[in-house]
Amino acid sequence: MTSTSRLRRVVAPLVSAVTTTALLSGALWIQHARGGWPFSPREQAAGPAAAPVAAAQDMAGMDASAMPDRVPVDVTPSMLQALGVRIEEVGRESLTQTIQAVATVAPDEARISHAHTRVAGWVEQLDVNTTGEMVRAGQPLARIFSQELLSSQTEYLAARRATAASGIASAVIASGRTRLTVLGMSPEEITEIEQTGEPKRLVTLVAPRSGVVVNRGISVGTAVDPSTPLLTIADLSRVWVLAEVPEAGMAAIRLGSTARLEFPASGRDPFAARVDFLYPTLPERTRTLRVRFSVGNPLGTLRPGLYGNAIFELPGATTLTVPRDAVVDTGRQQHVFVSTEDRFEPRPVTLGVQLADRIEILSGLTAGERIVSAGVFLLDSESRLRATGGMGGHAPRA
Repeated sequence: MTSTSRLRRVVAPLVSAVTTTALLSGALWIQHARGGWPFSPREQAAGPAAAPVAAAQDMAGMDASAMPDRVPVDVTPSMLQALGVRIEEVGRESLTQTIQAVATVAPDEARISHAHTRVAGWVEQLDVNTTGEMVRAGQPLARIFSQELLSSQTEYLAARRATAASGIASAVIASGRTRLTVLGMSPEEITEIEQTGEPKRLVTLVAPRSGVVVNRGISVGTAVDPSTPLLTIADLSRVWVLAEVPEAGMAAIRLGSTARLEFPASGRDPFAARVDFLYPTLPERTRTLRVRFSVGNPLGTLRPGLYGNAIFELPGATTLTVPRDAVVDTGRQQHVFVSTEDRFEPRPVTLGVQLADRIEILSGLTAGERIVSAGVFLLDSESRLRATGGMGGHAPRA
């Protein structure tokens, strides 16, 4: 192949590419000059949405930098009805914060007593056989045989007989009587053995207080000593109510705070009580603040273990509030729609305390202004649509 042929094969494609590029550039320029090119710089600088947005903002007379993506909306009465819009006047009210906590009935720890014997021995008789049984203070609970106590009684009676024979009072008698008292015998039982001259084989264990037997740790034949818990008795005429307050409401609870306690299963009507103790630590499992109420239980309907509710209603400061449904939260800002004559104007607001159905307004509104309290979603959609140039968007036409 000659050098001329090789040169011709290299130059021909280059000439073809240059020619194609020149023709395409010329066609594009002609199309741009005619205004038909959809992405021309002139159209991007002033697109079709610029004029409607500017007109809407001029018509609104509002600060475009405050709500650049929303414009006021003009509506007719028929459109209001179609959108389901409701108007409410902004006013001041006391923010009452409601905190609900799970509550449980528990025995009053100051009213719990444990019955113990003061001597080692064996249980030969039980007078109270059932957990949950009611007992009275001083009522016999069990009878225990103790070799130690039997020996002490025998020695005491022998000392009394020896003293009576000699006619000389002895300190041994006084010390013997004291020993029997320390070992658990009542004055009546000591007087009885003095009169009969016979020791008592069994010592009687009596109830230390009136109440309910909540635990029985013995049976007939059980070997016991002073460290053995025999029975546990709780006075349930007054009980504790323990409420678990969520972390969100901890700061509002104080000593003396009033709550309404409800225990439907008890058959008792809801009643008020005051907090008398705040526990200093939080359970790791629930992360709640445990608060305690001490309440009367004369009929015994508040049984330990019963579940219910503690409802705190804590009054707050008087402030501007609006319904929760009136606020549009975009994530970056929050706003409401204010009614001004025949239009609704979006206005940024600063929120405060948020309750179940009301929200505190810190800035952006004044008392007496009228806002949209229902139908805000469709109104906000229409406002955004008009801001992007879609005039006559979602709202139904009259």
